[in-house]
Amino acid sequence: MMGLPLAAMRPERATAQEAHAAAQDAPAAAQDSHGASEGAEHGFDLGEMLSHHILDAPYYELPWVELHLPSWLSKHGVLMLLAAVITTTAMVIVARTVSGKGPGRASSGFANAVEAIVVFFRDDVCKGNIGHGYERFTPFVLTLFFFILTMNLLGLVPWGGTATGNVSVTAALAVVTFFVAEVSGFRTLGASGYMRTIFFAPPGMHGVGKFAILCLMTPIEVLSKLTKPFALAIRLFANMIAGHMLIFSLLGLIFVFQELFPDKLLVVGGVAGASFVMVSVILLMELLIAVIQAYVFAMLSAVFIGLLQHEH
Repeated sequence: MMGLPLAAMRPERATAQEAHAAAQDAPAAAQDSHGASEGAEHGFDLGEMLSHHILDAPYYELPWVELHLPSWLSKHGVLMLLAAVITTTAMVIVARTVSGKGPGRASSGFANAVEAIVVFFRDDVCKGNIGHGYERFTPFVLTLFFFILTMNLLGLVPWGGTATGNVSVTAALAVVTFFVAEVSGFRTLGASGYMRTIFFAPPGMHGVGKFAILCLMTPIEVLSKLTKPFALAIRLFANMIAGHMLIFSLLGLIFVFQELFPDKLLVVGGVAGASFVMVSVILLMELLIAVIQAYVFAMLSAVFIGLLQHEH
């Protein structure tokens, strides 16, 4: 009679012992899992490296310090302000150097190079694309070129960064160009002339044909006004961020191969050497691209301004 209750209690005792053993093993398993996750977290992450160096951030990194910025300022904002200061300072120095030479005497060195760029933009870019009244827009186009060029070049120096690799920056520049072109076009053409740039029908058309053309062309004209600044912003942003992503991806391959082949120094050294050569070549190309993209943005801005200075 007593054997039945004792036998019935044995499974419960076994279950309790198993639960107690599982409870003792749980911390060790959690520790092992935590260690494994920490090992995964400490592994090299190429995506994190790219985002860390290319995307905007609320801090600015210097060689031995990390400056945390106020909420209204970011890394790309600092780079924009730095580019503005550098551009303004350089242009003031050049202007004083050129004016100090006096009439009939050519400047030399950096001032001579800047003066040649100014003359080229004035005579070929602004006069050639804007036409009559181009003098009013030459300072604006030159400001765009030198400001964008300085921002592009800041991405090629140590502890720098490319503010034009941020689509918000390029979009802001494109919006400024859009308003300059549209407002100046409205002032030049007048209200009726400006409206003809939106509601366009070929001369000589009347009646139903004119109405059909207006219904077809008006959305196209409105869309063309919006796609121009969009093209400016995306072209500059895509070209600047693509080069930097390629550079950091090539550098990241060194660390990737170091983790994949920790004991094969020859393989890692070969990848490091090839990456160094390719990055050096791409950096030279990036220097050329920085100049070309600044020129393209300024030149297209002059073209868009010139298109609205004359009627269809």
